[in-house]
Amino acid sequence: MLDDDHREHTAIVAVSVDPPEQIQVMKDRVMRDYQVAIDFTILTDENHLVIDRYGLFNPNESKRRPVPHPTVIIVDRDGVVRWKFTEVNYKIRPTNADILAALAAVQGGDP
Repeated sequence: MLDDDHREHTAIVAVSVDPPEQIQVMKDRVMRDYQVAIDFTILTDENHLVIDRYGLFNPNESKRRPVPHPTVIIVDRDGVVRWKFTEVNYKIRPTNADILAALAAVQGGDP
């Protein structure tokens, strides 16, 4: 979750290959199992056009359901990618501290 200061200058958007119906099922499951509402936008990229554009398609995953490499990208207000974390192993993710530090660097402040 972002604090109020970060919310003023930051938008979180997730991109998934899942159709909207499956995204809603996942959001409902997170609410039911963890009592946490997903309060950011999740866009569907069923044909993985955005995923392909960023070179994130994972060719080693299931052929019936394409899965991208997990990635966090920070894009500035001009549309320039300023920070990117991609990992082939889906279990390895950046920490919240890593992401907040990268946001601070883009915004020119402290995390």
